[in-house]
Amino acid sequence: MPAAEAAGIPVRPPEGGTMAVYILRRLLQVIPMLLLVTFVVFLLVHAAPYDVVDSITTPQMSDETVAAIRERYGLDQPMLVQYGLWLSHVVQGDLGYSLASRHSIADELAVRIPNTIVLVAPAYLVALVLAVVLGLLAGSRRGKPVDKVIDGLAGIGIATPSFWFALLVIYVFGYVLRWFPIIGMHSVGKQGDPLDFLAHFVMPFLVLVVAFFPELARYVRSATISQLSQDYVLVQRGFGASGRQILSRHVSRNVMLPIITQLGLALPILVTGAIVTESIFGWPGVGPYFLTATRSLDYPVILAVLLLSAVLVIVGNLIADILYVLVDPRIRIGAGS
Repeated sequence: MPAAEAAGIPVRPPEGGTMAVYILRRLLQVIPMLLLVTFVVFLLVHAAPYDVVDSITTPQMSDETVAAIRERYGLDQPMLVQYGLWLSHVVQGDLGYSLASRHSIADELAVRIPNTIVLVAPAYLVALVLAVVLGLLAGSRRGKPVDKVIDGLAGIGIATPSFWFALLVIYVFGYVLRWFPIIGMHSVGKQGDPLDFLAHFVMPFLVLVVAFFPELARYVRSATISQLSQDYVLVQRGFGASGRQILSRHVSRNVMLPIITQLGLALPILVTGAIVTESIFGWPGVGPYFLTATRSLDYPVILAVLLLSAVLVIVGNLIADILYVLVDPRIRIGAGS
């Protein structure tokens, strides 16, 4: 399992090999995984009782017209032939065109991905900082009221569906108080206005922070409790170090190591981590684009987004493993022994 065995024992580069060889081997292992993922998705899309043609035709169209549209889109070909054609274009760097809108998928993603990153990246970083601070605080005071409050809030956050919380935020701050606009990234005619952007940004940002924070906080809390049970903490206490010194100088540094894994695994979140929230707030990111394609079974768009997400997951795991090797001296010594 990559990403340093999910923050457990780090995955070491092969003994006697260089980092470049390690990275190359990992990348070569990715190819069959990506082929399997895309083929399974392609198979599931074609197993549906309807396809994208059904979403763009009308009952008034004749069977000959529908057949002509299906032939124009290549949907009259066998499934394996369609998959082979799609794969041959992807290998050449061509993601193709949406069957529903006939717009270039690459052009659409080039516009939408930055919009998603602008929303998701700040929310994730704020949630991570809060999780580190409050997780360390809760873990260092295990069983005390502050720990119960923080852990309880994290539990409520995990149990609360993000779409329900988003609707609640819209109702309170957008409808009742009318503090913020409800839909979109900009008001009409105010594109480029930073204050207008911030007004649209606040509510989806808040929803995403609340969505990301609970699991991160519990992760940090668990890591802190684990570190506080280690022998080096007893040694430091024996030397007269205070609890605050042990927490700030030793425990927090060791807790940050598994956080590196979380940063690597967060890479795909930057693109596909806010699909529901973006759709509810009408944020022009990847989320609404992907959901629209899913409803119409626009398989080139579905496959393009899932392929991008799978690549980011794999690259994120690889980055996490490399960072482990770079920042932990024990792993560096082990790799070269």
